[in-house]
Amino acid sequence: MQELERLKQWIQESDNIVFFGGAGVSTESGIPDFRSVDGLYNQQYEYPPETIISHSFYMRNPEEFYRFYKNKMLFPEAKPNAAHLALAKLEAQGKLRAVITQNIDGLHQAAGSREVLELHGSVHRNYCTRCGKFYGLDDILAMDGVPHCSCGGKIKPDVVLYEEGLDQKTIQRSVDYIRQADILIVGGTSLTVYPAAGLIDYYNGKKLVLINRSVTPMDSRANLVICGKIGEVFAQIV
Repeated sequence: MQELERLKQWIQESDNIVFFGGAGVSTESGIPDFRSVDGLYNQQYEYPPETIISHSFYMRNPEEFYRFYKNKMLFPEAKPNAAHLALAKLEAQGKLRAVITQNIDGLHQAAGSREVLELHGSVHRNYCTRCGKFYGLDDILAMDGVPHCSCGGKIKPDVVLYEEGLDQKTIQRSVDYIRQADILIVGGTSLTVYPAAGLIDYYNGKKLVLINRSVTPMDSRANLVICGKIGEVFAQIV
């Protein structure tokens, strides 16, 4: 396939690659995109996902928030797939500078990636809203209902909910990496969720690569478009 050969060559010639990924990177690890509505979903929840994982809903109805969150957004058994492993390998080879991800599952770090910028936070970090004490994912899974700290305060995942702003330091670091990148590879994202999708506007280079299973609004701007599962694509080129 001509596109794969071209991407392979670009990667071989570069030591300044940045990867920007979305939910599609983790679906091959068995983590569904929570926006996809399944049959069970309609029977189990009275509200759409976007409502349940909003800040105001969390404050108003933490019990229902955590019921959805634990059922639909936590996958402790998930393992890194070919895409995660390939990106970690490229970083170890000195080719990849950073992974910028919209995912909250920590699979990039589990694969060995070190420079990971998590735009939407991580399920592996949880904090007491009263005293600030840290709790890991295992702690949350071990508690029934709404998790509470030893001080009695409510524990909140370090995940960016709807209505909450992204961390400005993470955004700025992401912008800096993208601005300086030789190659920007964008994968597993529909590029419709802002402000994250807007980060691509900061790329100044001539090697914008989009890898996705379906068309995106940015396809016409890309220098290379590869249609397919990102793990399968990376398995063939790295």
